[in-house]
Amino acid sequence: MAEEEKKIKIKLPKINIWMVSTLVLVIILVVSLYKGFSITGRAVGGLSKDQAAEIAIDYINNNLVQPESSVSLVSVEEFNGLYKVTASYQGQTVAAYITKDGSYLFLSQPLDTSEEIPKEPEEQQQTEMSCEDVPKKDTPVLQAFVVSYCPFGVQMQRILVEVSTILEDYIEIRYIGSVQDNKVVSMHGEKEATENLRQICIREEQKEKYWDYIDCFIKKDETENCLDSVGIDQIKLEDCMEDPSKGVEYAKEDFELQNLYGVTGSPTLILNGERVSEFDFGGRSAEAVKTLLCCGFEEEPDVCAQKLNEAQAATGFSESYSGSSGSGQC
Repeated sequence: MAEEEKKIKIKLPKINIWMVSTLVLVIILVVSLYKGFSITGRAVGGLSKDQAAEIAIDYINNNLVQPESSVSLVSVEEFNGLYKVTASYQGQTVAAYITKDGSYLFLSQPLDTSEEIPKEPEEQQQTEMSCEDVPKKDTPVLQAFVVSYCPFGVQMQRILVEVSTILEDYIEIRYIGSVQDNKVVSMHGEKEATENLRQICIREEQKEKYWDYIDCFIKKDETENCLDSVGIDQIKLEDCMEDPSKGVEYAKEDFELQNLYGVTGSPTLILNGERVSEFDFGGRSAEAVKTLLCCGFEEEPDVCAQKLNEAQAATGFSESYSGSSGSGQC
């Protein structure tokens, strides 16, 4: 029996792209370019820049993004034996690299083997924030950036439902996304974008029912039942969602804050204008997030002495507070 292959994990620098190409393909690419042939055996070259760009854009749109979130070509140029294809995606400019025969597409920036990757100074690595490090205000604000169908975003909403029972006035749930053609777009497609907009409209126009709706929604993903049971004015809600001067404008405020703070993942916590981590205070539990928020007060209110649930909250939709949990981000 053949010996089992050993898998080697290699840490690559963080790059703001859709996915990272495997190291194996990069090595094969380098070898093939060096020898002057593609992996398919064809001589490197043969396609014009425009032809290669068309292949790259078609492949990405057909295989890597949601149909409603297609990419469009911005420019194409030669790049060290490849074509660099620059595209527009959800309001951002991103780059892909394709071999000159159009055989292989790489969605990460090639690494220059003549340059070393700079390392962070040791004192800046894995710095844990203490309560004394948290920025203070008389009236702190904890903003949690999420998307409604990210299991870890739902996990954070579950936590904040409990924290809101004692500190509601100091919590804001904000949503990650963008606006294209006067329509809200989200990372997991149209269903999530619609639910994000629905929650934004309830937050802005029926605020007194917002937390009750979230508490219901995160249990079973039963939107209609939750709207009925919580007593949401659905005519008012539909008007908000369908009128771009209402729902979309509210959403733009969230997306402007998202861009201001450089938020890219769900959930992300911002306290008093600075990014903070719940894991420095105990992880994804109501007690940990309450402790973090209370550290943002110049003078802690008496309610901060109240103990909340110390269990790690369940990810995804769940009727119970705790359960199978995780610590990821979408």
